[in-house]
Amino acid sequence: MLNIVLITGISGSGKSVALRMLEDTGYTCIDNLPARFLHEFIANTRENGLERVAVAIDVRTPGDLDELPGILTSLRAMGTALHVVFLDADDHTLMQRYSESRRRHPLTDRLQAEGHDASLQDCIARERELLAPLRDQEHVIDTSDLTPGQLRSWVRDLVQATRASIILTFESFAYKRGVPHDADLVFDVRCLPNPHYDPLLRPLTGRDAPVAAWLAQFGSVEAMIQDISGFIRKWLPLYMQDTRNYLTIAIGCTGGQHRSVYVTEQLASRFADHAPLLVRHRNPLLHRPAP
Repeated sequence: MLNIVLITGISGSGKSVALRMLEDTGYTCIDNLPARFLHEFIANTRENGLERVAVAIDVRTPGDLDELPGILTSLRAMGTALHVVFLDADDHTLMQRYSESRRRHPLTDRLQAEGHDASLQDCIARERELLAPLRDQEHVIDTSDLTPGQLRSWVRDLVQATRASIILTFESFAYKRGVPHDADLVFDVRCLPNPHYDPLLRPLTGRDAPVAAWLAQFGSVEAMIQDISGFIRKWLPLYMQDTRNYLTIAIGCTGGQHRSVYVTEQLASRFADHAPLLVRHRNPLLHRPAP
């Protein structure tokens, strides 16, 4: 069965990293394809017997980007197995990345030709405006504080998940780095006891047994997990009826290392019967195999 992955999103958010990862895992990759050619490209791909194809479409292709949401809807109506990954990042991160790479924003010349200001901030704002309809209906990954390795791992997990049901994602994050843009529901667990103040537990994470045992002894921690779990159990059926393909639930604590990680892991275990299910941790310390 033909599997199509579409990578799109804000320039500087990591689309090249994602596309190279897919290429390394056996996908045939096409970068900067005009949206109007997507139907024809997929038809030719089927005729050539390819099974896994990744395509990048973004604002570098002028003129027909506003047609892309409708094109995706028609492809899905035809039964095409289509994953769309929208990569985003906050403005500060994007400007820092452009400063480091010294690249021009792809909208610079277009804004200048239209007689508008073409500062980097103006280009980013215009790009967000152009891509807003697409972002609102697809799965978003906020890459602001992700390492390239984390991004590659997250995209790999996402495209391997089946689209037969809503993809439920539990994600931990640090409030000191801001709430991730990809969150649909956000729960704050900073009120729970904090292992950070125990010198022996401080270097560990919420996936380590000593931290898990320490947190499990508090009734407030279990009560928080039960309340969040109950909320999700109650409302998940309605989210599924809303014809959405993804639901990302973000759990935040101060540093994103202990409490939010533990609660995220506990919630994931309680929803293990849901498929597909993804678990993500934004703290780089968690970008390693579970103990």
